[in-house]
Amino acid sequence: MKNYLNFESEIKNLEIELDKLKDPYNQEGLSEVDTQNISKLQDEIDTKLKDIYSSLDPWQTTLVARHEDRPKAKYFIDNLFEDFISLAGDRFYGEDQSVICGFAKFENKSILVIGQEKGEDLETRIERNFGMMRPEGYRKTIRLMKLADKFKIPVISFIDTPGAYPGVGAEERGQAEAIARSIECCMELTVPTISIIIGEGGSGGAIALASSNKVLMLENAIYSVISPEGCATILWRDPKKTLEASKAMKLSSKDLLELKIIDEIILEPLGGAHRDKDLILDNVRNSIRKNLDFFLNKEKEEILLQRKNKFLSIGRNKGFTTSSNQSDNLSMKTNIIDKFINKFSFFKKYIIYSLFFLILAIIFFTVL
Repeated sequence: MKNYLNFESEIKNLEIELDKLKDPYNQEGLSEVDTQNISKLQDEIDTKLKDIYSSLDPWQTTLVARHEDRPKAKYFIDNLFEDFISLAGDRFYGEDQSVICGFAKFENKSILVIGQEKGEDLETRIERNFGMMRPEGYRKTIRLMKLADKFKIPVISFIDTPGAYPGVGAEERGQAEAIARSIECCMELTVPTISIIIGEGGSGGAIALASSNKVLMLENAIYSVISPEGCATILWRDPKKTLEASKAMKLSSKDLLELKIIDEIILEPLGGAHRDKDLILDNVRNSIRKNLDFFLNKEKEEILLQRKNKFLSIGRNKGFTTSSNQSDNLSMKTNIIDKFINKFSFFKKYIIYSLFFLILAIIFFTVL
């Protein structure tokens, strides 16, 4: 049974009618399939989908990103990689089912795969905690990322979470510290890292794994510091103002690419990734291949520097320097006054010591 969003009611009616036409066993018994009307109706559905999805507002994009039929991390892992070996446990507390980790092969290349998994039905969603990771989940990914770094294995992460789990137990076990250490670990890796936001990229729960050399994003995914409902509740004290919040946060892939927070948009099939999973698989596969090839002949120092410059340049037109986006010189330009102040600060303690001994000398000679 297909699931439809509230703005897809016309498409729903058309597809119900299309299914009836395709079924030769109707109420009147066996009948011929009307291929002409089927083709006409299919064209009408495609036109409607194109009209709706070409002008989605940010809140509608959020609903598409949360669609329950949307392909999850496990689907991508099962269909993009070979010889996947799942690894569990953080060696401190326990296992976190909301994140799938393990080593696999991608086109005969060894890869560490990390996927935040929401689950496919109610039972698995409860088991996976709806994709909300706990501290032990982040510590598990840290353990495996360090292992991948040791053996020079690239890291690919699939991001799909409303945020880190905000429960009391998670906070008691050091949720914030685990997220911070995960970000630190991601930034220190000397192997290529690629993060793909496939659904929701929510808050610190997403950035903990998305601090990568390349941050890719499916066309109808979202990436934000907080959910639109949470933002609306804080700013307007009205959770219904989700559209205003979504627009203000610029959480869509187009806005984030323009702001240079992400590096690439992976196009989705017409009507969302859930309508043609084979096509989205091909698009993601091609994007992973292209980005891995980008780092193929780069040294570990270059990989680390590229990641560092990428994040230092966010919010600035050309980063800290104007000569190049990839530069060893990450110091900001200073004017003459700033240079004088900096020099004065450097010699300040010596000046103070000199004045102190000068005053002592004057007092000594005055007493004599």
